[in-house]
Amino acid sequence: MTHDHSAAPSRGASRPFGRVMTAMVTPFTPDGGLDLDGAARLAEYLVDEQGNDALVLNGTTGESPTTTEAEKESLIRTVVEAVGDRARIVAGVGTNDTRHTVELATQAEKAGAHGLLVVTPYYNKPPQAGLLRHFTTVADATGLPVMLYDIPHRAGVAIATETLVKLAEHGRIVAVKDAKGDLFATSEVLSRTDLAYYSGEDALTLPMLSIGAVGVVGTSTHFTGALTKQMIEAFEAGDNAGALALHRRLLPLYTGIFRTQGTILVKAGLGAQGRPAGPVRPPLVDATGDELAQLRADCAAAGLPLPE
Repeated sequence: MTHDHSAAPSRGASRPFGRVMTAMVTPFTPDGGLDLDGAARLAEYLVDEQGNDALVLNGTTGESPTTTEAEKESLIRTVVEAVGDRARIVAGVGTNDTRHTVELATQAEKAGAHGLLVVTPYYNKPPQAGLLRHFTTVADATGLPVMLYDIPHRAGVAIATETLVKLAEHGRIVAVKDAKGDLFATSEVLSRTDLAYYSGEDALTLPMLSIGAVGVVGTSTHFTGALTKQMIEAFEAGDNAGALALHRRLLPLYTGIFRTQGTILVKAGLGAQGRPAGPVRPPLVDATGDELAQLRADCAAAGLPLPE
């Protein structure tokens, strides 16, 4: 897949991973084992029916805290084989241990991934100098393009503006999944770097586009991907009213998918559609009947009803 430079925002930022990416859930068998056949089928649905330009595997939505390194590797290999000819496969490799992250990054490259998603080290709250060293060390470890993941409400620490500006100088650090919710800081980084910004909050995709973001790494996009792509393309074509109408239509699902932890509701919704998903692994718990009923209501409100 060639890089798309058309209609790019100022400063020449490209879309290294397209417009719409989904942080894919990892399908499990009823007994909790890895469902590789299901993963291939889910990836095909997300790319061929939901219009995803790229998929993130082994992210938190993919229950990466509970999957083994061997499972992570076989998942990448399976999905690359299934859809890697028509979508970019980005591997989540971030941990709060630089050495372990480098090992996962190297493994992902060998397994055929096209890029890496590297989250801010969580819980141990490194200073900015530590973040700079962590991200550059990981970016130095492979030949793959890197998307940083800035999500302070989970990681406990934000990637500061000056740190992002320094990281942008690295040839392989090309993008940011931005779940910081700070449009002031994001605007400044966008004005000072060529980093491609992807909204890390489904509901903030349209506002992020207005300040120069190029796409989304979504969760609800398991269901809203095709319409989200329409929204982005409408905005890029100058049809702001059309983009706003789609944003408002999809808002119940953009937000509703997070009424509890997102993976739980995505798997419940996919299960209702008869798609591969399976149970979640502890410490997550499967959706309750009430939670599934609320998800049905949110999907219906977005004009994307689940089968009864």
